[in-house]
Amino acid sequence: MKSRVFFSAIASILCVGVLAAPTNKPSLAKTGGTIRIALNADIRSTEIGVNRDTNTDTLMMHVVEGLVAYGEQGVPKPLLAESFQVSADGKTYTFKLRNDVKFHNDATMTAADVLWSWKRWLNPETKWLCLKEFDGSNGLKIESVEAPNPQTVVFALNRPSALFLTHMAAMNCGSSAILHKDSLNPDGSWNTSIGTGPYKFGTWKRGEYVELDAFRDYTRTTGAVDGYAGAKTPYADKLRWVLYKDTASARDALIKGNVDILPGLSLLQYAEMGGQPGIAVKFSPTMSVYGILIQTKDPLFSNVSMRHALAYTLDIKTIAKAATGGIGAPTPSIVPAISPYHTLTHNQGYDVNIEKAKKLLKESGYVGQPIKLQTNKHYSSMYEQAVLVQTMAKRAGINIELDVMEWKQQLENYQKGTYQLSSFGYSPRVDPVLSYEAILGDRTKNPNKIWDNPQAIAWNDEAAKISGKVQRQALFDKIHKKMLEDVPMIVICNPGDTNAMTKHIQDFASWPLTRERLFGVWRLD
Repeated sequence: MKSRVFFSAIASILCVGVLAAPTNKPSLAKTGGTIRIALNADIRSTEIGVNRDTNTDTLMMHVVEGLVAYGEQGVPKPLLAESFQVSADGKTYTFKLRNDVKFHNDATMTAADVLWSWKRWLNPETKWLCLKEFDGSNGLKIESVEAPNPQTVVFALNRPSALFLTHMAAMNCGSSAILHKDSLNPDGSWNTSIGTGPYKFGTWKRGEYVELDAFRDYTRTTGAVDGYAGAKTPYADKLRWVLYKDTASARDALIKGNVDILPGLSLLQYAEMGGQPGIAVKFSPTMSVYGILIQTKDPLFSNVSMRHALAYTLDIKTIAKAATGGIGAPTPSIVPAISPYHTLTHNQGYDVNIEKAKKLLKESGYVGQPIKLQTNKHYSSMYEQAVLVQTMAKRAGINIELDVMEWKQQLENYQKGTYQLSSFGYSPRVDPVLSYEAILGDRTKNPNKIWDNPQAIAWNDEAAKISGKVQRQALFDKIHKKMLEDVPMIVICNPGDTNAMTKHIQDFASWPLTRERLFGVWRLD
């Protein structure tokens, strides 16, 4: 009953949100004003890729840019590079640079800036958090970076890699930003990011707000918004992220008009606000993955019949609808529904079959003993998901008890592998290799891995090395089928990214990688 009431409340709120969101043609867009965004914690620094967290990434991705960036579906596309070519052996990447790019200090970007930036990234003393993806630690190594002319940069790799551009564009890597050398002080210490993005760093009053200023000489303004790779018009004069240390204060500020956008607001939290006139909700499914982790080392769940039995009791469409307020995408695959690699094969899962579940339970020797399902209320979708799993499994005689705990404790249990079942979620991953990598591995060395099938690991390793989509697709399809056989996890959905905003904000769009993008966004007043 609780889940039905929850969904009913959300459905009515979504109607209010949609009706409150005016539709405007791009030709009506205005330049000027300040857009204020609620921030739940201060940024760590301006040194992207080194001293960072999600909030830092979100702000700084308006300031810096790399040779490539993620498009709307997480596919790497040219950004500061006009184009790129890959050699037949997959080991050489040649980037043709755009000739119209300026840094925030008005210097024109050339290949020399790319060489300087990458020399810094690859220097261990920089302490770049993504160095291991490029120095051979994880297999891939950049052997050299050269510039045959001012508009061309050539990367030589030690081996072919399907993930080279994906890692290069990664937001936690700062999109491998091309920075001006004046980002450093004369003594080589960090100063601030002098990048090429649509906004430049302005004022940071620690513990209160961070402000970015429009870069009016930004040139990439044609076409449509496409992730971080498309048009990025800086309409607002300023972007100000205002710190609120709790969600209630941030919701209050939105209602009173003290902030314009409240990102990352769950639909349940929005429901608690009541239908607020003049406030709209924008949402989209994400590339995050929610589901039920199964500890296959547990005496009960070491029996694959027991795991299959649980899977046959769950209607993932109903669970996804109730747990996400109808905005998540139900899917039985860890490859996100929006991914270009999510084919009809990845729609294959388990049909609800209670009689089959009962038969499998009998085969497994299960006699109704209690099973603990760990969950938390910090992420309401994980909790709602767990409630429905408990209810549905009961129809076949599976006795699940919810173990509700703090998210920090549940995460610690996940890291140690100390659970029977866990209602859990993985953050967005743009390539299926990375999605499967999150769950595949040697569990004796990495207890947070949930699946150690040698064949699946080998297929995923192969997919990481080849670039042909057809060949990669065949491997991902085989891994999905193998995962359905082994059932280390029951995937349920890709949850939604929900953002609330005042009626003054125009052309804001949620997207599958969840971070708010304020380029192309403008104020109506």
